[in-house]
Amino acid sequence: MRRANRDGFTLIELLVVIAIIGILAALLLVAISQAKARAQRIQCVNNVRQLGIALRAFVTDNDAYPLSMNPRSDAVSWEVALHNEIEVHQIRVSAWLGKGVYHCPSASKPPGFPGNRGYPNYGYNAYGFSSLTDTNSLGLGGHFVWKGSRLPAPAVKESEVVAPSEMMAIGDGFFGSKGIITDGVWLLGRAGDGTGLPTALPNYSESTRRANSRHQGRANVVFCDGHVESPALKFLFEDTSDTALARWNRDHQPHREKLTP
Repeated sequence: MRRANRDGFTLIELLVVIAIIGILAALLLVAISQAKARAQRIQCVNNVRQLGIALRAFVTDNDAYPLSMNPRSDAVSWEVALHNEIEVHQIRVSAWLGKGVYHCPSASKPPGFPGNRGYPNYGYNAYGFSSLTDTNSLGLGGHFVWKGSRLPAPAVKESEVVAPSEMMAIGDGFFGSKGIITDGVWLLGRAGDGTGLPTALPNYSESTRRANSRHQGRANVVFCDGHVESPALKFLFEDTSDTALARWNRDHQPHREKLTP
């Protein structure tokens, strides 16, 4: 007996088609995710470049770098000091603190972060490769760290930065050493466990994971001369070569004596 023809898919053919669609969708999602991360990284690079332009304007106007904090000035922080320069020189940025040029699109306040604390996306190389308790810092934020004093520190003169093209000035807001990285720094004091890390973020492994995922294991940094680089976080926070250490300090020396045992 002749069998009637039937049009359609067998179950195996249907499963194969579904599998192929799933693979294509996964590849598409990966491509979209990579494109989004690339766009965010480019936006962050542009942010630090604009902050570098404002920093160069401040240095030109004052022959010195902004203090990290200055309680006797309207420019109470380096961010405010640069924002004043942005307004005076009409540097085109889109918004003030926490937004626009001050907001990295890849950064977001983590769950459980103290609600009464800001979450700075960018940080200033105020101390260099120094301890926060050193009486003489190696960075750009002033010649000493305040210890309860309301007097502003003497500013770092432009001439004191030995190698502007080799000294980092502003970058993604990370703080750390020995591979441990925290985001959202300058919080609630420091830990007493020898790390010197912020007590507000006890889950250092999660903070390190966030730092590494922000720009695929890199940070965007503008140097004192205004150029931007994206060094690896391992180079910034684990490498103890003279080249890696000297980039933090205005005298362009590694200051290996400050390495913790």
